[in-house]
Amino acid sequence: MAKRTPMSKWDVNRAEILNAVVEEKVTLKYAAKRLQLSYRQAKRLLKRYREEGAAGIVHRNVGRPSHRRIDEQTRQRVLALHRERYSDFGPTLAAEKLLERDGIRVDHETLRRWLIAEGLHHRRRRGRVYRSRRPRRQRFGELVQFDGSHHEWFEQRGERSCVMNMVDDATGTTFALMSEQETTEAAMWLLWGWIERYGIPEAVYCDRKNSFLIDREPTIEEQLSGRRAMSPFELACERLGIDVIVAGSPQAKGRVERSHGVYQDRFVKELRLADISSIEQANRFLTDTYLPAINSKFAIAPVDSEDAHVPLLPHQSLKDIFCFEEQRVVSQDYVIRYHNRLFQLTRTRGVRLPAPNTRVTVRRRLDKTVHILSNDRRFAYEDITPTQEEERSQRSA
Repeated sequence: MAKRTPMSKWDVNRAEILNAVVEEKVTLKYAAKRLQLSYRQAKRLLKRYREEGAAGIVHRNVGRPSHRRIDEQTRQRVLALHRERYSDFGPTLAAEKLLERDGIRVDHETLRRWLIAEGLHHRRRRGRVYRSRRPRRQRFGELVQFDGSHHEWFEQRGERSCVMNMVDDATGTTFALMSEQETTEAAMWLLWGWIERYGIPEAVYCDRKNSFLIDREPTIEEQLSGRRAMSPFELACERLGIDVIVAGSPQAKGRVERSHGVYQDRFVKELRLADISSIEQANRFLTDTYLPAINSKFAIAPVDSEDAHVPLLPHQSLKDIFCFEEQRVVSQDYVIRYHNRLFQLTRTRGVRLPAPNTRVTVRRRLDKTVHILSNDRRFAYEDITPTQEEERSQRSA
């Protein structure tokens, strides 16, 4: 293999121009203009060219180590730390952790070159897929993308779980919580947390999952009232005035999908470094540490500074909005059966009980408490569900 010349294309061009001056084809004044140098600089460069030839054109620092070079001892220490702690970290995240945890400042591109030279990192080549770009929304809260990500978040330290994630389309601001599964209840807790932090968004963008939407024919009551079948999550959004937009493909909600990739890379490693192995610990870490850091690093300012979120109205209660409601019939003895439980309605002064055979609403909040209502009136009740021992004694009798 031929030895690489230290001369760049720019150096070769300089040599050709100066050679033309030596051969008296052009003047030094013209050459200085072509070389974008002052006349005095061009004169000094011409002198070096006459004395040393083309080698005199090359900058004196070419081939010499930089004064800003990181010493070999630090380089070896960084590589040892990477093998020990950060072997599956990308160069960017590894450089952040080296500074944050070990007090070593090294640029991520420098670290990338070191790792490639040592065979510890390989460039990722991705196939190109054409997709037209959709511009971001203009205002914060105008559209929030919504999805869950199942992953080995605790690696071998805990069970597989799900991170529920919301990402604002205009700014990239993210909010998340971890749960065992991607359930309707987890989706409600997530949207509840977003509203408490930022307000009520205009719209949420999610896919067609049972946690968010419902896929059944409307009941007779729904048909008579002109309503379509709606999931508890959709009903909560309707009460809050939030539009639910359904994505036709994962690429349509690409912002939250890409955010999943960031979580699966960074969040997994952050949990490992913090030695966290439970959902409760992970959610505290998310709220107190991870979310402020990730939003500070990646969130951007919206095009329009006007916030699209609206505040919760005084009469609105998130406890009664994020809930599960079902219709039940009052029996002749004022008992309501609900999910294998029996509730005896009790008399309260000034409150008239609903008549037998009429329908009431049974509302189960996210805190598991049950409330019985009719026309916004709440009724007191007593749980008379027999225990297992009572049931066994009744069978034996």
